[in-house]
Amino acid sequence: MRAGDAATDDGRTLTVRVPLTLRKRGGRKQVVMPDGACWGQPRPRVDNTMVKAIARAHRWKRLMESGRFASVTELAEAEKINQSYLCRVLRLALLAPDIVEAILDGRQPSTWQLELLLKPFPGDWSAQRAALASEHKYESKT
Repeated sequence: MRAGDAATDDGRTLTVRVPLTLRKRGGRKQVVMPDGACWGQPRPRVDNTMVKAIARAHRWKRLMESGRFASVTELAEAEKINQSYLCRVLRLALLAPDIVEAILDGRQPSTWQLELLLKPFPGDWSAQRAALASEHKYESKT
């Protein structure tokens, strides 16, 4: 036994004292270990704006592929949005599956914002990973 540990007379109960601190973060209590590390995994940060944009991109892609709309101009008019914005969001349907999965799971780097994804990016998935990794600390599972 170590100093600070105590056993009852019958030897069946052991009391162990562990130095820790409870810290309130975002209305939740978080256990902070003596070395300053937090206990447990950090909660994922799902960016709903990016998730919605990716969902819209795939929806618009399906509408275009189904033949319901003959052009991006028709689709933009039907959606009552700017054609340029529709084209930039539509490119998100070309993102590599593991990048989309990271965004949907909230595992993307905190530096990623929708504005970043709306900029032109390579069509090749490995080139996308390389471009995002070099600029924004993305680590692919593959």
